[in-house]
Amino acid sequence: MKNKYDFELGFYEGLHKRMPKDTKVVAILAHLYTESGSIDHGLKMDRKLARLLPEDPTVQYNLACSLALKGRLADAVAALHCAVSLGYKDVHWMRNDPDLCDLLEYPAFVQLVHDLEMG
Repeated sequence: MKNKYDFELGFYEGLHKRMPKDTKVVAILAHLYTESGSIDHGLKMDRKLARLLPEDPTVQYNLACSLALKGRLADAVAALHCAVSLGYKDVHWMRNDPDLCDLLEYPAFVQLVHDLEMG
């Protein structure tokens, strides 16, 4: 069965084969894989992007989202700590991001959010 992401995935997978270190292509693929339900592939691309752009807080945040979607809660919180240390500060979104819903009652996440809100 075709899904609405097949064309875009095919296009960006082709670009990725030709330009494997193009961070924009990797970021788009990570997003498309996750949106289409291919969480494993999305996580793989998010990990690659984190290697290519280790100082980017949004990249670390997105890696945390992929890890949370895979149920890797401790790893997700570690990636969130990294994102925060690099300057990510949107606590409101962190609390409401559907990708992080499995973390909402996870003690390390609760503590991280509390610490951020307390400044």
